Amino acid sequence: MPELDEVSPLTLNRLSFYLRCLRHLQEQGIQRISSQELARRYHLSATQIRKDLAQFGEFGIRGVGYEVDVLAEHLNALLGLDRPHAMVIVGMGNLGSALARYLGFNYGAFQVVAGVDKSPQVIGRKIGGFTVRPTTDLAQVVRDSGAEIGVLAVPAEAAQENYDALADAGIKGVLNFAPVRLKRRPGVPLKNVDLRINLEELAFFLRSP
Repeated sequence: MPELDEVSPLTLNRLSFYLRCLRHLQEQGIQRISSQELARRYHLSATQIRKDLAQFGEFGIRGVGYEVDVLAEHLNALLGLDRPHAMVIVGMGNLGSALARYLGFNYGAFQVVAGVDKSPQVIGRKIGGFTVRPTTDLAQVVRDSGAEIGVLAVPAEAAQENYDALADAGIKGVLNFAPVRLKRRPGVPLKNVDLRINLEELAFFLRSP
């Protein structure tokens, strides 16, 4: 089995999508499926499915396929979704508030448990299941809440200092929505979500011929 830093982000993205497909199959009561059928149903590559899964063990039986429940359980554990992950949001403006209420951030293994902001107009507001606290209290908020994932929803110019503050507070990984590339700290993985890049990719395909 490969080391964690040997697994590419693209592979992890595909494993996450495979798990969503398997959960959909579970909802339909399907107990076994081949790589070919999985690929056909969800517009995937059967060869890629087998190649990705083979990195982590033997999950299927040739000529029979995969046990849906067993494979889903393996992928759930492999992706670290078999235990809860508490999150703190830094920046509780429009984006941060929306993320705090977003079902995808409060479902299954993930839960937004705290939020901080520097604005007096926002501090003290109850959003979701928590009350917004001052950014200056970040280290204490992390300790009190048990958060291990930080979410940056701050302006670009404030992103680096807040990423560093999250790292100093003991956060184990950061999801960055600020439109800027940050200097990563050792041992604190950083994932950037730049929505404008995705829009610009779409714009490329919408150019007039």
